Amino acid sequence: MINGIDGTGAGAVDVNQLAQMKQIEDMKKSILTRILTKEAYERLARVRSVNPTLANQADLYLLQIYQAGKITGSINDDQMKEVLNALSEKKEFNITRK
Repeated sequence: MINGIDGTGAGAVDVNQLAQMKQIEDMKKSILTRILTKEAYERLARVRSVNPTLANQADLYLLQIYQAGKITGSINDDQMKEVLNALSEKKEFNITRK
């Protein structure tokens, strides 16, 4: 454990939690490199640099459909564009006052 400044352990970060988070990230990266073509993976990396929230949403979506067994073969760049477009669509709300 890494203790807080006051030495009481308040705000402590568990080293095991950090290791577990790193392991999860490594596993996620491994799965994504398996299910995405090189071009699709590069596109996701570029999106991550400019819009991390969208990239994380795409990660979660891709991992969910992978776990559900809905991915057959690799996802190419055009399919990645479709996923990103679907996730980035703005939802419009019209409020009418009477």
